[in-house]
Amino acid sequence: MRKSRLGMFVMLAIAVCTAVCVAQEQEKEKKPLSPPAEASVKFDDGKTVTIQYSRPSMRSRKIFGGLVPYDQVWRTGANSATSLKTDADLIIGGASVPAGSYTLYTLPGMKGWKLIINKQTGQWGTEYSEGQDLARVDMKVSQKPSGTETFTISLDQTSANSAVLKLDWENTIASVEVQEKK
Repeated sequence: MRKSRLGMFVMLAIAVCTAVCVAQEQEKEKKPLSPPAEASVKFDDGKTVTIQYSRPSMRSRKIFGGLVPYDQVWRTGANSATSLKTDADLIIGGASVPAGSYTLYTLPGMKGWKLIINKQTGQWGTEYSEGQDLARVDMKVSQKPSGTETFTISLDQTSANSAVLKLDWENTIASVEVQEKK
């Protein structure tokens, strides 16, 4: 009788633990992902460059040198990998980028940043393969006095066939020139 009660107790404990674990996993899945966003520019000849990314928020966290460590490849946003699609051949920070689809990563550092243009596409943001890099280019980095709560990517057109790609979060702006290759 004692063994059967003990066995029932053990089975009940396992069932309760399983139910709690399942409930915790379901709760994790309910957490909202960072919202999606898009930055794009249309050159005078009608060709476009589009970046799709997710916008994490600071939420009182230290971002660069904290949540996003220095000298480690960062997914440049959240969730799925940040994608760049262009129907124009480009020069980004001096690197030749043929028309097509790419993933953007960054390498933030205390002394400078690099934009990584990667040929692998469609992956989750943390699935980085250095062997798929098309190019790594230097970015200009500036500090600003007030912080940006939500990560933002912009493509600010500067002429008929060029723009500045800007990454803006916390009190850091990293930027690089994007030109249509003629």
